[in-house]
Amino acid sequence: MSEYSLENLDTPSGDGLPASASSSIVSQETVSQETMTGAEIFVRALDAQGVKYVFGHPGGAVIKIYDEIARIQPRFKHILVRHEQGGTHMAEGYAKATGRVGTVLVTSGPGATNTVTGIADAYMDSVPIVVFTGQVPTHLIGNDAFQETDIIGVTRSITKHSFQVKRVQDLTRTIKEAYHIAKTGRPGPVVVDLPKDILFAEDTFRYPEGVALRGYSTQVNIVETQIALAARMISESKKPLLYVGGGTLNSDAAEELTAFARKTKIPVTTTLHGLSSFPENDPLSLGMLGMHGTWYANQAVQNCDLIIAVGARFDDRVTGKLDAWAPHARVVHIDIDPSCISKNIPVECPILGNVKDVLDMLGPLVEEKDTAEWLGQIDVWREECPLAYEKDDRLRAQGVIEKLREKTDGNAVVVSDVGQHQMWTAQYFKYVHPRSHITSGGLGTMGFCLPAAIGAAFGLRLEGRDDVPVISISGDGGFVMNAQEMSVAAAHRLPIKIIVINNRFLGMVRQWQELFHENRYSHTDLTDTNPDFVKLAEANHVVGLRASTPKELDEAIEKAWSINDGPVLIECQVEKEEMVFPMVPAGAATGDMITERFSHDHDV
Repeated sequence: MSEYSLENLDTPSGDGLPASASSSIVSQETVSQETMTGAEIFVRALDAQGVKYVFGHPGGAVIKIYDEIARIQPRFKHILVRHEQGGTHMAEGYAKATGRVGTVLVTSGPGATNTVTGIADAYMDSVPIVVFTGQVPTHLIGNDAFQETDIIGVTRSITKHSFQVKRVQDLTRTIKEAYHIAKTGRPGPVVVDLPKDILFAEDTFRYPEGVALRGYSTQVNIVETQIALAARMISESKKPLLYVGGGTLNSDAAEELTAFARKTKIPVTTTLHGLSSFPENDPLSLGMLGMHGTWYANQAVQNCDLIIAVGARFDDRVTGKLDAWAPHARVVHIDIDPSCISKNIPVECPILGNVKDVLDMLGPLVEEKDTAEWLGQIDVWREECPLAYEKDDRLRAQGVIEKLREKTDGNAVVVSDVGQHQMWTAQYFKYVHPRSHITSGGLGTMGFCLPAAIGAAFGLRLEGRDDVPVISISGDGGFVMNAQEMSVAAAHRLPIKIIVINNRFLGMVRQWQELFHENRYSHTDLTDTNPDFVKLAEANHVVGLRASTPKELDEAIEKAWSINDGPVLIECQVEKEEMVFPMVPAGAATGDMITERFSHDHDV
């Protein structure tokens, strides 16, 4: 075994998160010139990079790496996932909860292709993960060898960048570049393909001191004249609105955003990914906007005279019919990605830069505004159509979310899956702490929630925040797609509270079938095929509870919160035909929201 030193290693944040946003410098000198295999170099490099967790599954193409993990006992901890898609979602949840780069390690062929959905999800939602895939030996590439897949070609359109290592001498440099690219600028997934023979080849270990990539620069010179123009537009506006997206959290700018909004008294509405960037118990908060946003947030959009878009990309779920969106508003757009500027909505004042840096520059140039009349109008809209549902002795999904909020007082990390429950979780939980809301947005991946919650729980454990509950909220349809990962949570005694909102339907599709397809519930009724979720939990070494009334829910929550040495599942048997309102039908204008059931002759 070769000598190896990590002294003076400057990786304060770990997992590829550099000490500053503009550089990626990790100092590492080789103490011994003794040769190592590529597999050992790989393991040593992850340690040098400061990686803390690797979510992975072994196989033939990467078996040498797993042998070195067992032999060396590195600083990072390997988490054995039950399915590679689950591993990518764990890496996403870890990244979203902590701001660090998530790491995935899988074998070639099906191991690699099983990561594709998670890679696409990370790409759509700008999540920094690095996925290491095994590959057949270089001399067999292109020969249809056993478990060969061109994973670089498969993922080309859904990665920020990808590498295939052709020489063992390039391995450490490639690893360092992969983490740098994943984290800097607009974050995203990077794939590194590792041919098997490279892992057996030998070289000395040397970790690069820095990264120099031709054509890739993270240095952004914020244009001061644009900052001044934005300040002037804010000063001239009478009805301004802050429209805040996930880029605000990616740049750790929640504090700056909150200070900016409170100083100027400008109301704030957030996207699905922007939730938790601004405390929703603040009077300036309008909650979420868009397809299932609040009535008053969307009315504010349609009537404002200035939109300040902060780390948001004008997604179709936000804008609806583009030519009818925010018809009276001038637009300031702050974003790190130039490709998002004026892509969907024309922007009068584009500001290219990191949200945190831009707000630091813009804040001193703005003064407190008199928005009392504008806020008063928004309060009228709040009263006209508040978020509401029927409260009786039946268990409803909205009530489940409110009970969880009441139990935690908002001090929790909430991870949701995709569907009706996702929208109710966005509407009713009321987030007050940054990075406390995690979900799949752009891709809308069912099965995301449970593994992402596991990744988030590992992230909180790393940061010493085990006292913060992680709540996984899934529908019954999505939960079974990655239910096998329950055993991972049980194996590591993660105290996740797993909530399954069971309405015996694929609820969001059923809602559209009722509203727009004359009640033809084609292949959405799960009543006869759902598993017994309590037994499923117990089969995976997880405590299982069930509630079908509000009283039983109270009892189940108290029981679940008394168990802190492992995961607990609560199956909530809720009303089958509940609807998510308000909603904007596909292709409609944001101002044309549906707030209740309508007759089937409704024109959409």
